[in-house]
Amino acid sequence: MKKVDVILGAFFGDEGKGKIIDYLSTKADISLRCAGGNNAGHTIVINGQKFAMHLIPSGIFSGAVAIIGNGVVVDPKVLLEEIKTLNDAGISTDKLLISEKAHVIFPYHKEYDELEEEMRGKNKIGTTKRGIGPSYSDKMARTGIRMEDFISSKFSALLKNNIENKNKIFALYGKDQIDYKAVLKEYSAYAKALKPYVTDTVNFVHDNLEKGKKVVCEGAQATLLDIDFGTYPFVTSSNTTIGGILNGTSLNAGNIGEVYGVIKAYSSRVGEGPYVTELKDKIGDTIRELGHEYGTTTKRPRRCGWLDLVALKYAARVNGFTGIAMNHLDTVGKLSEIKLCVGYEDENGVVTENYTTNPDKLKNMKPVYETFEGNFDISGIKKYSKLPAQAKTYVKAIEKFVGVPVKFIGTGPDREDLIIR
Repeated sequence: MKKVDVILGAFFGDEGKGKIIDYLSTKADISLRCAGGNNAGHTIVINGQKFAMHLIPSGIFSGAVAIIGNGVVVDPKVLLEEIKTLNDAGISTDKLLISEKAHVIFPYHKEYDELEEEMRGKNKIGTTKRGIGPSYSDKMARTGIRMEDFISSKFSALLKNNIENKNKIFALYGKDQIDYKAVLKEYSAYAKALKPYVTDTVNFVHDNLEKGKKVVCEGAQATLLDIDFGTYPFVTSSNTTIGGILNGTSLNAGNIGEVYGVIKAYSSRVGEGPYVTELKDKIGDTIRELGHEYGTTTKRPRRCGWLDLVALKYAARVNGFTGIAMNHLDTVGKLSEIKLCVGYEDENGVVTENYTTNPDKLKNMKPVYETFEGNFDISGIKKYSKLPAQAKTYVKAIEKFVGVPVKFIGTGPDREDLIIR
């Protein structure tokens, strides 16, 4: 039996992956975060208390070993703040591990992130300006600083070289210089605090798999933000699809068992970029308020719209979804009428069910909708058989179009508000 289950976002992120991860982690020994940085967030609600995790795997709440994998870029200050938040709430972080191969975000990455967004002008991407992209750029340019370097005697020399080079760029654009000594002092303290968590997670994971341990992999962001398969250039700086799970952890394809794609019963997006089913009207505003659609990380209001089955089928193909986890069915149930996008019509009137990531083509696409009856209440329901007929009809339409079963249905914000099929 394969021992690794994967949870991935199917659209633009913010689908509620944390809730599904939290449930699956109760049955896992290891919870792995594979990509991204603190530009993403998973919100977990436990007994009415809300926790927003940006770097630490959500499995920490279930007592699993929580691993920040090599594909993650880590802001040490943010990570230490998260550790403190959990510890103050009585949640142990003794089982937290950080890959020695994970790259570190520094102040010059954040400054460069802002500079790049500024230079884009009207073509801005909508980055969170947390230094994620520049950190990945340094990784690919082989000038990045890994965790194993961060906690070693080489750190000061590597940091000095990087700051000197970045300051030359900042000087060209009239930006303030980064103070090497101040950064060294601050980040050396972070390195000392994080050193006990840093280890060889590659062999740790495989040793445990050979012992029959169960692993859950947490995706960050989502499919349509993938650097290769998303709506480029309006994407994040890492692979947020199934390939990123493998590259960000050292797992191989043979390890993978279930692959769950997480969606909401509607859709949302933060930042710039094409969004075919976006509703720029009162219905969109209503969905935003009913679903509390404000960014976990940025607090920005999310763009909201109907569920896009064309995009969902694409995500299922790219990732190999074996099941779908749907949140916020309770939210759309409060609307009198619900729509599903079942096709795109181009400027020539041609309708397709195939998704394209080309933003120039997407902006000219019009959604083709099927309409469903709303006005149903599913709060407190624990079994699929007990769902109102309208809700079942909606779920079945999604399954038929995509060809993947809906295995989890969220019925409310708490970790217990979940139908498992």
